[in-house]
Amino acid sequence: MSKENHVLSSNGVIRADELRVWFPVRRSFIDALRGKPQLYVHAVDGVSFEVHEAEIFCLVGESGCGKTTTGRALLRLVERDNIYGGHVYFRPSKEAFEEVSRLAPRAVVEEGVVDLYKVPDKAMKPLRRELQIVFQDPFGSLNPRMKIGDILEEPLIIHGIGSTPEERAEIIARALETVKLTPPEEFVDRYPHQLSGGQRQRVVIARALLLNPRFLVADEPVSMLDVSIRAEILEILFELKEKHGLAQLFITHDLALARHVCDRIAVMYLGRIVEMGPTDTVIAKPLHPYTRALMAAVPEPDPRNRLRIRNVPIKGEVTSAVFLPKGCRFRPRCVAYDQTPAIRDKCDNEEPPLVEAEPGHYVACWLHAARARQTG
Repeated sequence: MSKENHVLSSNGVIRADELRVWFPVRRSFIDALRGKPQLYVHAVDGVSFEVHEAEIFCLVGESGCGKTTTGRALLRLVERDNIYGGHVYFRPSKEAFEEVSRLAPRAVVEEGVVDLYKVPDKAMKPLRRELQIVFQDPFGSLNPRMKIGDILEEPLIIHGIGSTPEERAEIIARALETVKLTPPEEFVDRYPHQLSGGQRQRVVIARALLLNPRFLVADEPVSMLDVSIRAEILEILFELKEKHGLAQLFITHDLALARHVCDRIAVMYLGRIVEMGPTDTVIAKPLHPYTRALMAAVPEPDPRNRLRIRNVPIKGEVTSAVFLPKGCRFRPRCVAYDQTPAIRDKCDNEEPPLVEAEPGHYVACWLHAARARQTG
């Protein structure tokens, strides 16, 4: 959370504040004539968190929980018509802030900080350089008709970096060396289909780094790669954090991977953050029933347990993101629901707030919310 009434803490780079992204469900012609109300998919429904400088912040959850949409919304890659509330505060470089202040003074929240969704499209170009993303599918995010050198040169031309082709070629070579694609001259004249999956993902990372970003969204960057290549890609992300102080949002469904990659973890379920805190704390002491279920589903490498049937503390199917249940949205799948008759009415009728169960460790569960109020 921000301190001293500032929207960003002193080392904060970007912050989502009650961000909501709803996608309208397509209605039939008959439904429209009958005046049936418009329905929405609540992809992101009131998410708040902050990513700090030189930090890898993880969003974890099962498919469809809103992780990728959250990452795209932070970078303004979601249509404005689908943004139904909240703010995204970003601290750009001094040069970018001065240019945005001149082009869009209403977007300035405080000295050095802008609200991205108040910046008009014409003023977004200096911010685009500093907000980059690595997509999950490395082949789908590269133009198959362009050579690697041309793919990497394109953002440099758009943003006016490098006055001559030779200067741009030198910048591209340094970026390829950063992601361990050496010697660079062996890769610039190849097409994406001539590279392996790991090499393509490194090209995508190199393209994101060319513009010297302040914030990077890594959307499951290693989910399509084998284990040996995963380690190399993760090592690159670590170097970006340690050497360049790059703030990163790492999106994954793999808690075991998040345990080794991230500084802090936020667990998402149906568009909401249900638990958030330091990685070691959340992994060692999960508080929310959904987090405990995710932990129980992580396979054990011990061969002595290969035949043991594990009891995953969760039931039923994922609730529809269109027809959300009243009260706690995890209630239909919560095994602790029947064990807490004293707070069952709260679970049935009110959505639990995200409360601080212990220093830096937040959870959205009525059981812990009741305890926090008693101790508070």
